[in-house]
Amino acid sequence: MNAFDFGIADLAPADQPSEDAMEAFRTGDLAVLSQHHAAPDGSHSFILAHDRSATWGAPGEPQLVAIAVARDLSRSTFTFETSHHATASFAQNWLAERGCPLDRIALRGGDYIEPADDLTVQVERQIQSSGTRYEVLDTFTSDYDPSEAWTLVRDSHAVQTPVRLFHEEWDHDAGTYTMREGAFADVDAAQTWLDERSGPLPEPPEYSDHNGAVVRARIARIALARSTGASTTPQTGLGAPRTTAAGRVQRPARGRLR
Repeated sequence: MNAFDFGIADLAPADQPSEDAMEAFRTGDLAVLSQHHAAPDGSHSFILAHDRSATWGAPGEPQLVAIAVARDLSRSTFTFETSHHATASFAQNWLAERGCPLDRIALRGGDYIEPADDLTVQVERQIQSSGTRYEVLDTFTSDYDPSEAWTLVRDSHAVQTPVRLFHEEWDHDAGTYTMREGAFADVDAAQTWLDERSGPLPEPPEYSDHNGAVVRARIARIALARSTGASTTPQTGLGAPRTTAAGRVQRPARGRLR
């Protein structure tokens, strides 16, 4: 779907938030990356898109938008929700929470950058299926030197180091990206790492405790599935094609978390 047609021309917004969301919506700035329309009655539409205007807007703003449309044909109404995200895996999680099957909003091959390794696939799979586990605290996106995006969250499942940083970095020359999870005691510790980058991203403690075996087993299964050509978790990087606006935006100095 290159043009946005939500099939709501003859329908009225069901509530004020849906009406406000539609009025604020600017389809001309968006490029559809993936979409799913529920069959057979088409009652729901789920869309993942790249907001091209974000590269010229406020520095660091998220460049992906997730859209969920639900139609009540018996009442001739619709609801309309949107949510902005730094990485596709969090956008896909948001859509999945609203009823979209994850395999229907995959970003597969073609012009999309590929995960560089199996750990990237594992971390994304974890995010996509996390439900409401993560409370998003802040995000940042830069498509210039280095090309990266991160999402800072509070992990409701973590006993130790509950503040988690999901850091995605792209290698446009190789056409690949990595996603890593870092663990911190609090937001200040995470901010210090982001400001200084004085060492590697600290791994979550569960990578090295008894759950580490589970993590490694999952990665091994992903590696086997990819090597044999079996179905794996969708490739999900920033979502923009290799022709994304890398280098078009001056990378801003990092400020404190909002």
